[in-house]
Amino acid sequence: MEISDTSGMIFLTTAIPMVTALLIMISGKKPNLRESWAVIGATLTFLSVLNLLPQILAGANPEHTFFTILPGVCIKFRLDGMGLLFAGTSSFLWILAAFYCVGYMRGLDEHAQTRFYVCYAISVGGAMGAAFAGNLFTLYLFYEIVSIATYPLVMHHQDEEGYEGGKKYIVYLFFTSKAFLLTGMVLLYMQCGTLDFSSTGIMDGIFPAGASKPLVIVIYLMFLFGFAKSGIMPLHNWLPSAMVAPTPVSALLHAVVVVKVGVFSTVRVMLSTFGTDLLSSTGLGIFTAYFVSFTILTASVIALTKTNLKARLAYSTVSQLSYIILGAALVTPMGVTGGIIHITNHAFSKITLFFCAGAIMVASGKKDIREMGGLAKRMPLTMAAFALASLSMIGVPPVSGFVTKWYLAIGAMDIHNWIILTVLLVSSLLNAGYFIPVVIQAYYGKPPEEERGQTSNLEKRPLIMFMVIPLVISGVFSVAFGFYPDLFLNIIGVVDTSFFANILEKVTGS
Repeated sequence: MEISDTSGMIFLTTAIPMVTALLIMISGKKPNLRESWAVIGATLTFLSVLNLLPQILAGANPEHTFFTILPGVCIKFRLDGMGLLFAGTSSFLWILAAFYCVGYMRGLDEHAQTRFYVCYAISVGGAMGAAFAGNLFTLYLFYEIVSIATYPLVMHHQDEEGYEGGKKYIVYLFFTSKAFLLTGMVLLYMQCGTLDFSSTGIMDGIFPAGASKPLVIVIYLMFLFGFAKSGIMPLHNWLPSAMVAPTPVSALLHAVVVVKVGVFSTVRVMLSTFGTDLLSSTGLGIFTAYFVSFTILTASVIALTKTNLKARLAYSTVSQLSYIILGAALVTPMGVTGGIIHITNHAFSKITLFFCAGAIMVASGKKDIREMGGLAKRMPLTMAAFALASLSMIGVPPVSGFVTKWYLAIGAMDIHNWIILTVLLVSSLLNAGYFIPVVIQAYYGKPPEEERGQTSNLEKRPLIMFMVIPLVISGVFSVAFGFYPDLFLNIIGVVDTSFFANILEKVTGS
């Protein structure tokens, strides 16, 4: 079968990070060339994703099967709006991360830098494959590639703490994917005769009309807990433990690739395998909404107790990821829109926060929030970006996080569910409770006694600027997306034009 231009471009988008990893490995003894390959590979990946945008906006959803293993089980890629949004977000942020890593890794004189960059590139390649997967089998393969490639990043420091964090990381993710995902895929195949995603939109799903309701529920729960990268409690503990990794890895884990592959996969299965009609008729949608609400609130409360900045951000991530699943679980156009758009909004805001945490650690050596008094005077750009990204996490208008919570709130009101609406309100107050004190401490707190009288700008060192410029850019984007969400809304709208008809009409004005 002849490969179309679009299929070739999708394949190229997945292949570029893998080729980049190979080039980085070959150039390991030449640091400047090695890091240049990372920047070039990230840029080319983003441009290849961008090249697919016109087709999505035109309403095209091409797909291509590369080879078949069994009837209904094959390696298949498909282009659609949700996949493009995830791929575009991940590839663009890889560009910023590539520059940031130069300042961080060199600034701390980290060991095994070549291995670090190689695994980083392969992880992004896995995310690209997951974004454009046309069926569950393909999605599962790339989901596992991400798990394998990120393990060396988690245990990068190769000390006792690193090995323990890496062990927990791999045990959680591999156990759940083998015990739940594989079993769920087998049961799904036996029930439906295929692992392809629905070709008729997100309302229908792929289950036959006479499917056994108890079996549908069992399969659904296997997928919900099988994608443990989504960080739903109680399968979340690997995520805070992975904080032993270098900060650029934490940014990769918590903002871009790993957790986003988890929630993207969960939402993809909810919408394209089960469908909104089935989620609604079986009550699985509202069950999921209530279940992840527990994660949203509990993780936020735990975040309040953490004084280590990265630990606080880690539990914030556990909470924020569940907004994405909550949106899909509401099974309303507004709710689903809020969930999907949060993939991008959260990514830009959270990577900014982790970038800031890393810059603070490299420039000042500080990890504890209580030691950051007056830090804004010495790192003004870093703390300004942190403040903007914090406002987005809280959901203050007009920053991008507000757009997410606005759509989620309307989605909850569409089904007249005041419990979910209350969860959104309380969680926003909790978000403010653990982010605002950090900003207040940095701007108005007293510096440690040994630092009083020091006024030198810590951001002026060249390696630190390699970190500061990317975090400022991502921080600015987290604001801009609040003012101009229309492009993302258009991309989401073409996932299923009939389901999102009202949103498309509002965005396009037609």
